[in-house]
Amino acid sequence: MRHRDPTSKSARSPWRRRVDLTRHRAGRLDPVVQGLLWSTAAGLCFVLLNTMTRYLTAQIPPLQSQFLRYLCGVIVLLPLVLRGGLAAWMPRNVKGQFVRGFVHTAGLAIWFTALPHISLADTTAMGFTTPIFIMLGAWIFLREPMRWERWLAALLGFGGVLIVVGPGLTASGGFYSLVMLASAPMFAASFLISKALTRYESAGVIVLWQSITVTLLSLPLAVLNWQPVTALQWAGYLLCGLLGSGAHYLLMRSYTVADISATQSVKFLDLVWAALLGWLVFADVPTIHSLIGGVIIASATLWIARRESRRP
Repeated sequence: MRHRDPTSKSARSPWRRRVDLTRHRAGRLDPVVQGLLWSTAAGLCFVLLNTMTRYLTAQIPPLQSQFLRYLCGVIVLLPLVLRGGLAAWMPRNVKGQFVRGFVHTAGLAIWFTALPHISLADTTAMGFTTPIFIMLGAWIFLREPMRWERWLAALLGFGGVLIVVGPGLTASGGFYSLVMLASAPMFAASFLISKALTRYESAGVIVLWQSITVTLLSLPLAVLNWQPVTALQWAGYLLCGLLGSGAHYLLMRSYTVADISATQSVKFLDLVWAALLGWLVFADVPTIHSLIGGVIIASATLWIARRESRRP
């Protein structure tokens, strides 16, 4: 009598077979298209994360909020670390992980300081300057080819952002608007270091050590103005840790399959996610500027994906 292998096709559940089929089909996509899909999913997670973070940072001092968000990022990853063993999560280049952590911590300290004083729309809009710095850095430091299609897609996407936020963008943020803008090149440098690390580190290792290094480097800043944290706020930070770790993992996956400059145009879809979230959660009806800008952003993203998929 033959014993059925539990791992055989017939023994797998219908849900498992659908997952495997989806994974197989996704693996056959062009690498740039895969990178764009990973980046799109990461952007959705980042929009959810920023919404929750802004809510919490209005209650907790910014630098303490930064520390708690990344501490919870480590906590949510601990089950995976314990399951796989510490050796599997040790990086090959510890120094590179701490360099990346230092740069990212500096950018976060600037970003969290300005966050409570600027609206979410303005924050999202100013964050769209980061892809421009990333493409410049990828061209200068990583020697990635800067094809005209990538530049055009990024400029079209940025133009769509200006159409959406332009009518409502004011100077009320004043000094803090400049502070928020200053974080963009820091984040760009952090993501470029991440791209370099993906050459010999897995996405999971990079995400874990980002949380570890930012937590350690943020602790001295957090204790300077510490205040008690309620159970509900802890729950919120744990959700932020889950969203943040997931978003950064998806982003690292995109970097492992495609040039970092090729995936930057999809960053502008974050504004579309933000508009949809505002409509679903807060009943904010999108304006005509949001609709026009969203069409331009989506068109630029689909166009660059089509162009890149046809390139040998």
